[in-house]
Amino acid sequence: MKAIKTVTRRDFLKGTAGLFLTSTGLSAIPPKASAHAQTKVIVIRNADVVGPNSEIKHSLLQNMINEAVRILTDKNEAQAAWQSLFSKTDIVGIKTNVWHYLPTPKELEIAIQQKLVDLGIPATNIAIDDRGVLDNPIFKKASALINVRPVRTHHWSGVGSCLKNYIMFVRNPSAYHNEGCSDLGKIWTYPVVKGKTRLNILCALTPQFYGRGAHFFDRRYVWPYRGLIVGTDPVAVDTVGSELLRKKRIAHFGDDRALDVLPVHISVADKKYRLGVSDLSKIEIIKVGWRDEVLL
Repeated sequence: MKAIKTVTRRDFLKGTAGLFLTSTGLSAIPPKASAHAQTKVIVIRNADVVGPNSEIKHSLLQNMINEAVRILTDKNEAQAAWQSLFSKTDIVGIKTNVWHYLPTPKELEIAIQQKLVDLGIPATNIAIDDRGVLDNPIFKKASALINVRPVRTHHWSGVGSCLKNYIMFVRNPSAYHNEGCSDLGKIWTYPVVKGKTRLNILCALTPQFYGRGAHFFDRRYVWPYRGLIVGTDPVAVDTVGSELLRKKRIAHFGDDRALDVLPVHISVADKKYRLGVSDLSKIEIIKVGWRDEVLL
């Protein structure tokens, strides 16, 4: 495996992916969505969802995810919104993330699972898994997937994202670490996941906005954003999540502090694998709830 070197923004902009990101304006989210927006991403926040001792308020989190799905699908009620994405005959795998410093919160997993059960999907047809997905019998026969993980900086891919979260669907994850994990989008073309993902959720309750080195974690660079980033397009969701971390680095350090790599895999997933939209001018960002230091 090639060693990952530190890449500055100037270095990155010399490359093809960098030119693409520059031309599409990834460096700044416009204050208003383009009139020709192609995809919708919901950024929903609640000031009280994370308590003073880092406890997560389950009922508030459930309300947040329901409201995000309702707005995303243009439905009047949450139940109808979920029904537009899933049917009671679906077999659903919830792809989570178990990285012990910042795992997908159990409260979020439970909230999603409960909503699926409320739709009439038997609990026996729902599984929550991360590293065991390839051998999990529910995931093997799943008709639908929900992709949910915390957003954070990442040593190999720049950003731990929804696209990155599917690396456990291959037997050789390290083979996808080269060149800033630029080929992560290829995993989404494999039969085990292709066309199955109905919902992508980046958990931004307590994101990590900076890190250097493998498995880096430092609570100085974790902050209570108290939000979720939700959409059906994984590229658009990751584009918004990556920009949130970038904006926080600027707010914290006074500049866009370099990461080990920049998240080139997001633009490659768009331009090479056609998995979604990485042009922020074509993403309608709908901000809901608490607005303090929303950054986007």
